[in-house]
This record gives sequence, C-alpha cells and structure tokens, in this order.
Amino acid sequence: MGTAELRAEAPKSAYEGSCKGNDSHGKAIREVLDRIGDKWSLLVIGTLMDGKLRFTELQHHIPGISQRMLTLTLRQLERDGLIERTVHAEVPPRVEYELTEVGQTLIEPSLALASWAIANYPSIEESRIRYDEAGPRRSTS
Repeated sequence: MGTAELRAEAPKSAYEGSCKGNDSHGKAIREVLDRIGDKWSLLVIGTLMDGKLRFTELQHHIPGISQRMLTLTLRQLERDGLIERTVHAEVPPRVEYELTEVGQTLIEPSLALASWAIANYPSIEESRIRYDEAGPRRSTS
C-alpha cells in the first residue's frame, strides 16, 4: 500500500476516527446528538441542573415551550435515562422531574456549548446576512 492510500484511509478528524471501523460509535453519536440537539432538550437539562422541579415550574423557567412540547421532551429524556420522573401518591398527584447521574454528566458540556453559542452568535448572524445578501448559489455538482 502506498503513502497516498494510507493517507486516504486515515481519519480526517477525531469524529471520523471514532466512527471508522465501528458503526455503533457513529450510531451512538448521531442518536445522542439528535436527542440533545433538538430545540428544547438542553434547555430542560440546564433548567434541572439545580434540582427537582414540577412540570409547571419547568414550564415557567423555559420561555416559549408549549405544554405539549415539554411533555414530549420530558418523555424522550426519561426514555433515554437522562431524567427521572417521580410521581408522589398525593391528592392532587405531584410529579417531579430531576436529572439522573447520566443526565448530570451533560451539564458541563451543555454549559460549554451555551457559552460558545452566546459568544459566537453575533458572528453567525453577520455571516447569515452576508450569505443571504449574496443571493442564490449555483450548484457546483
């Protein structure tokens, strides 16, 4: 095998390297990013980082989320083992949500991503404006 062939097989990034030769790693990355990369999951996780909250408390702390979207997001996060739902046998019933141990491990990377987004958002907005003002792109393929 020549040098060019070896270079062609070498991963171009750490991400590609983690996926190369083991499709389960790529699947894990895609599925986890799909979950936490949606519009609401990281906001729910960040809101729960200080402890247990009831549904209505969560809804108050996350502006713009509908009751339906909060319900769906909580169900998916519970299914993935990132949050725990506790129903207390009271009248009326009291339901609380909290991060699991696995969910708590997302706090640090979530805060880092949030900081990055805040710091870089003005630049991203400027790029979008320049791109949109340049008009339609012609296909190169």
